[in-house]
Amino acid sequence: MSTVVPPHPPRRVPILGDVIGLDPVRPMQNTARILDSLGPIYQRRILAMRLTFVGGVDLAEELNDETRWQKHLARPLRRLRPVSGDGLFTAENDEPNWAKAHAILMPGFTQKAMRSYHDTMVEVLNEMVSSWDDADAPLDVSGEMSKLTLETIGRAGFGYRFGSYDRDEEDPFVTAMLGALDYIQRTGLPIPGRPQFNRSRRRRQAADVEYLNSVVDRVIADRRVQAPERGDLLALMLDGVDPETGTSLDPVNIRRQILTFLVAGHETSAGALSFALWLLSQNPEEAAKARSEVDAMWPGREVPAVEFEQVAKLRAVRRVLDETLRLWPTAPGYFREAKQDTLLAGKYAFKKGDWAMVVLQQVHRDTSVWGEDADLFRPDRFLPRHVKERPGSAYKPFGTGPRACIGRQFAYHEMLMALAVVLHRYEFDADPSYRLDVREQLTMRPQGFAVTVRRR
Repeated sequence: MSTVVPPHPPRRVPILGDVIGLDPVRPMQNTARILDSLGPIYQRRILAMRLTFVGGVDLAEELNDETRWQKHLARPLRRLRPVSGDGLFTAENDEPNWAKAHAILMPGFTQKAMRSYHDTMVEVLNEMVSSWDDADAPLDVSGEMSKLTLETIGRAGFGYRFGSYDRDEEDPFVTAMLGALDYIQRTGLPIPGRPQFNRSRRRRQAADVEYLNSVVDRVIADRRVQAPERGDLLALMLDGVDPETGTSLDPVNIRRQILTFLVAGHETSAGALSFALWLLSQNPEEAAKARSEVDAMWPGREVPAVEFEQVAKLRAVRRVLDETLRLWPTAPGYFREAKQDTLLAGKYAFKKGDWAMVVLQQVHRDTSVWGEDADLFRPDRFLPRHVKERPGSAYKPFGTGPRACIGRQFAYHEMLMALAVVLHRYEFDADPSYRLDVREQLTMRPQGFAVTVRRR
C-alpha cells in the first residue's frame, strides 16, 4: 500500500521548513487553528525534525492503542526535567523509578485515601470562602484558584501549609513555578536562528528552580522533624516499599515526585476551575441548572458542611467540569511514540520512535463525534446515555494508558467541592468587556479574568 505524507502549514521555505507561523506564546492554540484548517492531521518540518499533530478522534483512537504506541517524552517535557526529573510525569518509559513510584503511590489515590483527604480539602475551601466574603474588589480568578489548589495539595498531600490565605500577594512558589514554566515553554519550540535567552534570564530560571527545590526540601524536613502519624502522599514516599522490587524511593526522586504533584497537580486543577467559572459566567442558564442541584443538597445559605459521600452525588456539577475540560483541556495534549514501524490510518508511515501529539482541544471538538455545535458549552453532553454513545478516545483530558494522570480522582474531588460551594454561596459577575485570553505555560488557563462576587 502506498503511503501518504500529512499536509503541512502554508509557506514552507527551503531548508528551514515550516518556521513561518510558529507561535512561541500560544503554540497549542495556534496548532488547534491549523488542524481546524488542514484536517485531522498535519506535519510541521523544521530542519530535519518532523512534528506531527493529530486532532481527529479516529486517529487518536489508533494512537491510544498500547500494543502499537506508548508515551513519548517530547521536547517540552524534556525541558521540564530540570524541575521534575524522573517524576511520574516526565520519566522515560523504561526508567525504573516510574514503575516503582507508581506502585508505591497508587494507594494514595484509592477511595479510602480520598476520604482521608476530604476534611483537609473542606478546611482549605472554607478559608477561601472566608476571604471571598471579605472581598471588596473584583477577584482575579486564576490567581484565586491557584491559591486554593496549591494549598489543597500542599496540606492534603504533604501536610504542608503554604499560608495562601495569610497574604494578599501571589505565593512565591507560584511565582517561581510560573516563571520556570514560561521559560521552559519559550525555549521548548525548536525555532532555527532564534537567539538564546540572555544570561540574566537563564540565571533567573536557575534561581526559580533552586527556590522550588528549597520549598520541597523544607516540606520533607518538616515532616522528618515532626513525624506525625499521617497516611498521605508524603508518608507513602518516605516509608513506602515497591512490592515488586522491595525497594523504596531515593531522596532525590522523592523531591522530584513532590514537585511533580505540586506543579502539575495544582496548576491543571486551578486552570480547569478558572475555565469553568468563565464558561458559567457566559452561560447563566447552565449556572442555574448546577445551582439548583447544590441548593437541593444544601437548602440553607450558610457555608455547607460538605460530607464525603455528597461529592459523588454532584452530578450536574460534574457535567459542568467535564464539559469544561472538553472545551478547554488544561493539559492540552499528550505525545505518543510508535513502538515499531507502523501505518496510522493505513496510510501515514511512522518508523519506530517517531511520534505524534494528540491535540485535545481539537479531538474534544471533532464534529464527527461531538456534533456541529461542538464549540458550544453544553454540559448535558455528559449525561450517561450520551457518554455511552461515544468512543472512549473522544474524551481524554487526563491522558491515556498506564501513563495517564494518577491524580485524577483527587482532582475531581477537590474541583467538584470547590465549584459546588462557589455556586451555592455566590452570584458572580464578570466584566462584560472581557474576552477570553488563554495563557499557555505547558498548561492552559484564562488570563485577566476577574469576577465580582456577591453573597446569595
